[in-house]
Amino acid sequence: MKLTRREFLKYSAAALAGLAVFPRGGLRLAPSLPEFPQGAKLGRICAGGEGARFELKTRPYMDAPAAGTVYRDEVVVWLREVVTSRLDLNRISQTWIETPNGYLYAPYVQPVKNLPNAPLTDFPGYSTQKPGMWVEVTVPYVDFTVENAPRSPWLKETLKPRLYYSQVLWADRIQMDDQGKPVYRLTEKYGGYDDAFWASAEAFRPITPDELTPISPDVMDKRIEVSLLYQTLSCYEGSSEVYFCRVSTGYGDATPVGSMPIWRKMISTHMSGGSTGAGFDTPGIGWTCLFSNDGAAIHSTFWHNEFGLARTHGCVNTLPEDAKWIFRWTYPSVTYDPGDVTISGMNGSPRVVIKDV
Repeated sequence: MKLTRREFLKYSAAALAGLAVFPRGGLRLAPSLPEFPQGAKLGRICAGGEGARFELKTRPYMDAPAAGTVYRDEVVVWLREVVTSRLDLNRISQTWIETPNGYLYAPYVQPVKNLPNAPLTDFPGYSTQKPGMWVEVTVPYVDFTVENAPRSPWLKETLKPRLYYSQVLWADRIQMDDQGKPVYRLTEKYGGYDDAFWASAEAFRPITPDELTPISPDVMDKRIEVSLLYQTLSCYEGSSEVYFCRVSTGYGDATPVGSMPIWRKMISTHMSGGSTGAGFDTPGIGWTCLFSNDGAAIHSTFWHNEFGLARTHGCVNTLPEDAKWIFRWTYPSVTYDPGDVTISGMNGSPRVVIKDV
């Protein structure tokens, strides 16, 4: 549900009066959402580390004059996507984003929207095992307060912890903070470090069980083909291609070649690996389908927009909407709670066929 800030305040005053309030000195104030730019489609600068900056260009090519500067996590209005007027042989992507103030190289910009939500006063009863709900970030980003001493490496290393558009987490408490603002407590069910975050409730959309409804459940002859050469993914029902998208696979030989069954599916998970200085530690990765024993998976991606270029540690990165479709299309289906299924037997799920051509 899309709300203006005025509508959100109106809903909050009427709907949240009955919620428990943390006493002064209890839960610290959860940061408010910033005033994001107005636009049907927005872009978040997702490249570089904290504090990284990039030039806006007057024309859609790298050696065009600068039109301004943007910084990591800055949000801009996304007017349209255009192909460069000067072919750059040193870059795979030739696509740029036009903004009201100039052009930005598309791989630097995550496509996002700003869709604040009316906070819930109680859980909707989707979970049959324990109170809670899956939620998705529907604003460009949301800052949060950590409940415990941080355990996860990404929390220890970042100066400004944030969750980003399309990340998926589990909300297990609904409260008001010490300033009377509605907040959700967020955790990670799988792969995390038992950290808990408190964040503004308006940033999160509850995911409903209907969103897990299987696609083509009666079709058993399904397979997924991934081309490492062309960085594409196709879903087949028999000999018919029913879905196609661009992807990002692993550097070099990081993504295994061959035919492998999907062996585990999770609505959301925390992924980490690699070595100090070259590793990764990422929370809230939605719509994950694991297909190899070393952890390679098809999953949602929010930290880059460079699909069509190999750049991962071995996984197959997709846009969130692509990952969600693939998650629903592959079998078996996943129940809302626990939101996780491990598949036994080599023939229990569609096979992922990775080709180097």
